[in-house]
Amino acid sequence: MEVPVVEEGKELVKNEEFNVASITEVPASSSSSSSPVIGRFRFNNGVAELRFGEDSESNLLPHFDLRCTQLFKLSQVQSMCIQEASESNKEKTYSRGITIQFRNEEESRAFHCAFDQWKKEVVFQASHLPNGTVLASQSKFDSKIEASSAKMYFHYYGQLLHQQNMLQDYVRTGTYYAAVIENRADFFGRVVVDVGAGSGILSLFAAQAGAKHVYAVEASEMAEYARKLIAGNPILSQRITVIKGKVEEVELPEKADILISEPMGTLLVNERMLESYVIARDRFLVPNGKMFPAVGRIHMAPFSDEYLYIEIANKALFWQQQNYYGVNLTSLHGSAFQGYFSQPVVDAFDPRLLVAPAISHVINFTSIKEEELYDIDIPLKFVSSVGTRIHGLACWFDVLFNGSTVQRWLSTAPGSPTTHWYQLRCVLSQPIYVMPGQEITGRLHLAAHTAQSYTIHLTLSAKMWGPGAEQGGILQTSTGKLDLKEPYYRMSQPQVCPAAQDQQSQQLLQTQYGIHGLLGHDLSG
Repeated sequence: MEVPVVEEGKELVKNEEFNVASITEVPASSSSSSSPVIGRFRFNNGVAELRFGEDSESNLLPHFDLRCTQLFKLSQVQSMCIQEASESNKEKTYSRGITIQFRNEEESRAFHCAFDQWKKEVVFQASHLPNGTVLASQSKFDSKIEASSAKMYFHYYGQLLHQQNMLQDYVRTGTYYAAVIENRADFFGRVVVDVGAGSGILSLFAAQAGAKHVYAVEASEMAEYARKLIAGNPILSQRITVIKGKVEEVELPEKADILISEPMGTLLVNERMLESYVIARDRFLVPNGKMFPAVGRIHMAPFSDEYLYIEIANKALFWQQQNYYGVNLTSLHGSAFQGYFSQPVVDAFDPRLLVAPAISHVINFTSIKEEELYDIDIPLKFVSSVGTRIHGLACWFDVLFNGSTVQRWLSTAPGSPTTHWYQLRCVLSQPIYVMPGQEITGRLHLAAHTAQSYTIHLTLSAKMWGPGAEQGGILQTSTGKLDLKEPYYRMSQPQVCPAAQDQQSQQLLQTQYGIHGLLGHDLSG
């Protein structure tokens, strides 16, 4: 049974026609028309179609099966219509495409509205089968991310003030600019896809470096601002196309030679955009194409910070009141205490607080599988350089732009110029005690969840020390469970650490591998 889609009290009509100023085949062919044509939505033997012709009956110009067709707005009066490749032709991303020129913005808006309604009808019919079977109509992104989280995420990045915050991170923006411009050979004459383009700044950098064409894919409302920013740079804008949509869903008219993106969140993986970056690699990048960045590293080291520990513990003192307006609050103190320690701390800290050399976990964006980012398990092993109380694990990250001409790192390390990512510390509710030379073991386990973040499970243990240490054994263990989605943003100035600790920690922040050393290692992580 055919069920019509209803909007504003009107049923979806069986045929719908729109006047179009012109259409151009991609690439240009004899099927193109520079004169006005009619775009007609209709059902043909039960299949929803979009046909173009000189009149309502003409079938000479392109027609599209709406079950496998996408429509993208290129400007206020121009759009691109693409039909996806058939199952027998998977090596291509599309089978045919056209650009549509409208006479004005109002006609463009009406056409897009009609297209969306007809697509909804297609989805409705496909998902309601005989015997009550329902097919999943969600995209890959929607199937793993809860709708409320995605809505807040795209709303956040759709605001100019947040884009400005990132643009004004001169370490971030300057490093990207240098990595692109210094590697013109990688970009010149190449097709580039900007994954999660935001304001479009990286697309403009790629165009400055001589890219043949840049497809800027952005799912939030920032896509409209990106169009304005790019249009305001006419010399570059001719080679940039903004496409509003998720990389998991959009189709592109050609493969990319190079991907560029800024997919890093707190602790590198927060917001789970790395998964979208990997999906874009699999969908759009030619074999052996380049990725900017290509490699990420999470660095970890135990730290000692009495000031921070006391600050967090003191937050729960409120719940130790036995007479709060006549109410005893103490029964909730334990829960509140653990709750405060479930928040990772985001701030810039003094690297002299580290008590052992850092270790690294490498993620190679060019080869890692998307599913490997769902669950990240990192074994920990350190040797303490001082005798102290360890309050938790400090983490930061860097990424490598592996250009053909210049290789550049973007670092968020403590002691380096501060970025908007800062650093992250997982504070344990129960510190552990160590002596100089004592071995510290444990695990950092990151489990992805549907709120676009991770649950952090941390275990640190102090092994036996001194005579008999070779026999093994654990003297003390502390564990913590933290939610990376709900950090404590602590932007106070780093506290000065004791001089004795300073003397022991001068060499702790040295890079674990040089660039050439890292590239010589297996980067599979």
